[in-house]
Amino acid sequence: MKNIELLVLDMAGTTIDEDNVVYKTLTNAVNDYGYTVSLEKVLSSCAGMEKLEAITSLLKEINGNEEDAPAIFENFSDQLKESYKNLEVKPINGTEDFLLSMKSQNKKIVLNTGYTSEIAHQLLNKLNWKESIHFDALITADDVSESRPSPEMIHLAMKKFNITEANKVLKAGDSVIDIEEGKNAGCGLTVAVLSGAQSKSELEKASPDYILNTISEAEGIL
Repeated sequence: MKNIELLVLDMAGTTIDEDNVVYKTLTNAVNDYGYTVSLEKVLSSCAGMEKLEAITSLLKEINGNEEDAPAIFENFSDQLKESYKNLEVKPINGTEDFLLSMKSQNKKIVLNTGYTSEIAHQLLNKLNWKESIHFDALITADDVSESRPSPEMIHLAMKKFNITEANKVLKAGDSVIDIEEGKNAGCGLTVAVLSGAQSKSELEKASPDYILNTISEAEGIL
């Protein structure tokens, strides 16, 4: 089996269950501007992307006005902060044990996300996940100049832990963009999970090495 030293794990839908509130909020924020998009459309088009970019490309797809994107993004960010205040966030089944088990095997764990740093920290605080206990580093869209599917976040994670060979890295996520990010970085393993935004048939389009129900099942392949 590949000698995996670093796991780069997406947050919402992969390690954290926040009930798709991000995409529900994004749907509302777009529709507040006179559009009518469905949650399904938003999940299939925007999953895993940095959110301003997601809104811009969604507007392009529905022939909307791309100039609305910054205002919609502001609206989305404000609504999301409110939603998160009252939201009950929990780890996806088995995730906490999986993280602790990987850490006990001296593997490095980096959480990565298309969210802002502020939102990511809000989620981690709600879960009471602590750096160096549950994970080793958090890398968000704020830390890089190019967002997913660019491999920049993974390259930054590798640099942080002096890992020079991408084949020692596993990337997992619940969207096609996550898998593309892993492949663009040359990761040794790409794992798609069915616990989040996208369905098996959508994820298969990206040809991940594995499609698992939840990330904790990856223990079986490591």
